[in-house]
Amino acid sequence: MRVAQVVLDIPTQALDVAYSYALGECADTVSVGCCVLVPFGRRKAAGFVVALRDSSEQGVDESKLKPIEQVLSDPYFDEDGAACAMFLAQRYVAPLSTCVRLFTPPGGVPSVVKAGSGWQVRQPAVGQVDDRWVRLGPNADGFEPRKGAVKQEAILSALRSGELRVSELVAEYGNVSPSLKALEKRGVVVVERRRRMRGMHERAQTRVTEACRADAAQANTTMTVVDTAQVESHHVEGHLVQPRAGYASIPFESVEKPQLTQGQKDALAEISRAQSFRDGHVVVVDGVTGSGKTEVYLRAIESVLNEGRTAIVLVPEISLTPQTVARFRGRFGDLVAVLHSRMGTGERYDQWDFIRSGDARVVVGARSALFAPLKNVGLIVIDEEHESSYKQDQAPRYVSRDVAEWKAKRSGATLVLGSATPSIEALYRAAKCDSWSIVHLPERANGRPMPQVQVVDMAREFGGGSRSMFSLALRGALAETLRAKQKAVLMLNHRGFASFLLCRDCGFVPECPSCSTSLTYHERGSKLVCHHCDHQERVPGTCPQCGSPYLRKFGAGTQRVEAELVAFLETLPDVEAKVIRMDSDTTQRKGAHQHLLEEFAASEAAVLLGTQMIAKGLDFDDVTLVGVINADTQLRLPDFRSAERTFALIEQVAGRAGRAELPGRVIVQTYSADAVPIQAAAHYDRATFLRDELPKRRQLCYPPYARLADVRIWGKNEEEVREEGMRLSEAIYERLETLGEAGWTMLPATPCVLSRLRGAYRYHITVKAPPDADIAAVIAPVFHARTAHKTVNAAVDIDPVSML
Repeated sequence: MRVAQVVLDIPTQALDVAYSYALGECADTVSVGCCVLVPFGRRKAAGFVVALRDSSEQGVDESKLKPIEQVLSDPYFDEDGAACAMFLAQRYVAPLSTCVRLFTPPGGVPSVVKAGSGWQVRQPAVGQVDDRWVRLGPNADGFEPRKGAVKQEAILSALRSGELRVSELVAEYGNVSPSLKALEKRGVVVVERRRRMRGMHERAQTRVTEACRADAAQANTTMTVVDTAQVESHHVEGHLVQPRAGYASIPFESVEKPQLTQGQKDALAEISRAQSFRDGHVVVVDGVTGSGKTEVYLRAIESVLNEGRTAIVLVPEISLTPQTVARFRGRFGDLVAVLHSRMGTGERYDQWDFIRSGDARVVVGARSALFAPLKNVGLIVIDEEHESSYKQDQAPRYVSRDVAEWKAKRSGATLVLGSATPSIEALYRAAKCDSWSIVHLPERANGRPMPQVQVVDMAREFGGGSRSMFSLALRGALAETLRAKQKAVLMLNHRGFASFLLCRDCGFVPECPSCSTSLTYHERGSKLVCHHCDHQERVPGTCPQCGSPYLRKFGAGTQRVEAELVAFLETLPDVEAKVIRMDSDTTQRKGAHQHLLEEFAASEAAVLLGTQMIAKGLDFDDVTLVGVINADTQLRLPDFRSAERTFALIEQVAGRAGRAELPGRVIVQTYSADAVPIQAAAHYDRATFLRDELPKRRQLCYPPYARLADVRIWGKNEEEVREEGMRLSEAIYERLETLGEAGWTMLPATPCVLSRLRGAYRYHITVKAPPDADIAAVIAPVFHARTAHKTVNAAVDIDPVSML
């Protein structure tokens, strides 16, 4: 008798196992990955089938099994997806149902809800995606939008790399309908409606695809897409094409490939060698900014596609711009699917379904794209692998790099980790593990040198009586740059006008009523804002504690720097320059991020001022100056990765300057001019940084010399939180004592650095284990045995990226 193992769609640790059900009358329709309706106690529940086995293997009494009542969906995932969900649940001590949910379509899963005295199935309601596509029209060549038509310029810039969905343009630029109508009326763009491909006869598609690949390889060009009518003739108007059923598109122009540098050739050779192993080999591509890592990814993907396999490319969410998407589509056409959070639920579902159909061969997206239903994966690329955004901050709190490595080993794929500043863990494993290798791209693809970096000691500047946010060196460089009609980028990793207000009479500092942090002063709107829970209040006219009118602003944020920058530019009568501020305040609206970048690109002379979101992904030929207003922001945080983040951030933002023919210059302002991370970054000297950092990590038992688990406890009552923290500390300590594990240490429950957040008090327990230890296997039983507390929550973060 066949038995189904079903994970109930109820996110709780108490149901953290798969339950056995008889197939019953659904035997012919049940398969791994489908959603089913099952009885559970006195209720009905939806669940996901994760395995089908003989009852003899399970050792169950067939007569006691309840049958599956109804199959609610086609399969969402296969055995590999089910295995990955199990891996996630075990490694990250996460509810199994939450892990399975990663593999289901956004908004497309049935649910079971209470209806009167019974239960009923609620079908998913996913809206239809906007299936309009835009491409350049016959009058695009030579067309110049009128002055100030920034949105039209942005649309045309994106389309020059390839056609795009209207919805993708909307995701970045907001409402584009008026601009598209104006451009379409002039014949500059063509907007056409297509239905999504739902399937093409497999043998016909395979036959034509292989023919296209062969011709494309011979011609050193790329595959493109045309209507189904061209299936029997894969040469259309002199272009090599990939036929796609149901699409009414014209062929893509073949993209001319750039000449590769020696570093790029070496990187591709190493990736090719790794692919020959078919064992999940990992290649770290350590390339300076501008070294052409993306072209390496594109060539490696071409190789994988030619082998009949598929590829996943993970990109930090902030880098998923229309230009990024268009670059991949310009090379691979409609074989590319895109997944990221700025899409609507309907469009994400449509892209997910496109991938599941087997018609997508390349998936580009943020970390969640790792769980796309892509078959026969041969390559996984994680660009900017050092980025902390690749760590999920809610259950399951997975690390994308480690999950990608597991998937690559299971499927025999190759994992490529690219960065100008690889994480210490990646560098360590590349040096120690036989299944890891590293290849270096030490020079920019265009042969230009990296910009020189000047470190300015602001303590000495202030010692000379200056109180400006800009050093003499930075002011001089700004004036020189803008007079030459060039552009500058200024980074300050703190938004707002000032860090906090202080009463000079009694020392009172306004604090958030829900978080243990001071409120940040924002000049626009004259308000105080908590950057953790978004609590806002008006700036008091006098001190609420003593009534003193002497409230002083301390620290600096992007608003204050913007105000001082505008005032400085007014002292330069011969300079006309635009100041564009980019932080989480100015990029809240849909498409605002890309709109600001396009505005910066369109300006003749301009300064882009922003937080760390501008440290990566910017590629402007006329940016010749980069200034870091205060390099100490990350360095002073009480976190073991602070020095590493400071080093990486300076190198990353420095790479924005001098990327084309014009030479670049970088000025780093700091109150810690002698700090090793800052000096090492200024000289692009990673070796010096590692010589200083690694002994500290080893002595204090931090990664890469140890694995960490951060057990977090939170609730509204501080005493209850503290007591629950002590109980968990004792339980973990007793478990370690029982197991007799060597090399383990535990720091008992203490308040977090941010001890109160959104009204909840926060404690944490730190567990340190040897680097090869299964830390989850030790901690998981403690959590599974824990009785749920009415008012106090607890969770464990395995391999945390921050201890704050």
